[in-house]
Amino acid sequence: MQQDIHDGGTGADRHPADPAPGIPVQRRHTPGEAASEPPHPGGRAARRRALNARRTRRRRVLKWTGGLAAFALVAGCGGAYYAYQHFNNNITAVKVQLGNEAERPKPVADALNILVIGTDSREGLGREYGDEGSAGHADTTLLFHIAKDRSNATALSIPRDLMVPVPECQAPDGKTIPGTARTMFNTSLGQEGRDPGCTWKTVEKVTGIRVDHFVMVNFDAVKTLSTAVGGVEVCAAKDINDPDSHLRMSKGRHVVQGDEALAFVRTRHAVGLGGDLTRIPLQQQFIGSMIRSIKSSDTLTNPAKLWKLADSATKALTVDSGIGSVDKLKDLALDLSKVDSGKITFATVPVLDDPADENRLVLKQPDAAQLFSMVGGDRSLTEPAAGAAAPEAAAAASAPAATSAPAAPAAPAAPGGAATTAAAAVDAKDLRVTVRNGSGTPGQAQQTVDRLVAKGYAKAATAANVPAVATTSIAHPAGKSAEAAALAAALGLPADAVRADPKLGARDGLVLVLGKDAPAAAAAEAAATPATVPSEAPKDLQRVQGDDTDACAK
Repeated sequence: MQQDIHDGGTGADRHPADPAPGIPVQRRHTPGEAASEPPHPGGRAARRRALNARRTRRRRVLKWTGGLAAFALVAGCGGAYYAYQHFNNNITAVKVQLGNEAERPKPVADALNILVIGTDSREGLGREYGDEGSAGHADTTLLFHIAKDRSNATALSIPRDLMVPVPECQAPDGKTIPGTARTMFNTSLGQEGRDPGCTWKTVEKVTGIRVDHFVMVNFDAVKTLSTAVGGVEVCAAKDINDPDSHLRMSKGRHVVQGDEALAFVRTRHAVGLGGDLTRIPLQQQFIGSMIRSIKSSDTLTNPAKLWKLADSATKALTVDSGIGSVDKLKDLALDLSKVDSGKITFATVPVLDDPADENRLVLKQPDAAQLFSMVGGDRSLTEPAAGAAAPEAAAAASAPAATSAPAAPAAPAAPGGAATTAAAAVDAKDLRVTVRNGSGTPGQAQQTVDRLVAKGYAKAATAANVPAVATTSIAHPAGKSAEAAALAAALGLPADAVRADPKLGARDGLVLVLGKDAPAAAAAEAAATPATVPSEAPKDLQRVQGDDTDACAK
């Protein structure tokens, strides 16, 4: 049902909620009605004590239900918590396998990172949405970071078409699923039996940010949660007619719920450039509006609506076993409720078109590394007030630091007397570096690429492994000895690690072959490099604040 609100009405006024089972309909008192209540035994003092007790209970309830708004974001498209053990049976919890703890990013004390996965599973939905019976992939994914002091939060949208490495993971039946060096992000779920743990591991590998919990919802959750809250206000900057998502909407503001809410968050072909990057801002607009709707007094003081929200949310969620109970979800919701909606920043991971396929995306570097470093380092994306001090850098942040594409440092002379030019003469961001693993230790090539990208080598990429070699070397074509020497210096390699390769042509880049010494060298560099966090977000970062009521689908 679409509800046009050009006249300034509210969705809550037009969608009265039915009383929930077991919850009495509250009487609505009019001014002066309190005087008609029967006398309270015990005189005025007793009446004051009774009145204070009622006010205390009311404040406690409102404080408790304040967690609902933040819980809505964790659910991806909305949600709530209400104090009835009935909801425990609604929750689906999954135990995920995350592999070797030593290989995971280090946590930042007291900060929370929740992975929100919106799956495109059609299970139980019939043919109406196409691909009937599909197990579903990671269609919509947000990494929701809550600051350790709960003053702000950041929700990073990860495009489904982003090309990423998906690590080896374990299926629920114990079967090992091989990793893939380069594939679409959305296949980290569903493909070959991959569960949410695979998506979890992929996000940690790509971002360097430790994930604490996951929450997964499907198409049906968008419909039921938007209906339970009484509709979600959205905005269209133009008339929209998308036959693929079945969204027909006139220009202006509307309150949507059910099938139309789902159509809104799925539409992409009739807005913007017609791709996944166009759809993401619509989803961010929808979630921000959902949070504001749940935080409204109309929701927080309406027991019937709260019941419907809680019942819909707990039925819609699949979570990890660490938060697989009502009590744990309640604690999480209360924690998140401390963040004001105006301090929640929605942002999209910086990307570029994939040079190998214009229908796919790759990370835009060094912007992506800069953003991951900020979020992993607990740095707010909310614009600070003038003169405000920046929050302290988190020393334990594991995401790589990157501010801009730096020039590689000066290096010693290369073999054969080739002189090294000044660091400023080497343009790292445009230099192609091919990394091949000859260390005998799996995963070293990708880890080295991540380090190089963080250092400004935006075009670094992995290639096929080579037979094991003892030491790391850099091969370069004629005329690129300075670039090779600068790369050696950036990696802390000795000058004699650089050699000319006559098989490489003038248009070729550098070839870095990792030897058995590579893992120890990488560990030493990590230990010697203090973690730093950029103070500013990338220049052209797409973002919107949680309290922005002017965001419209264009």
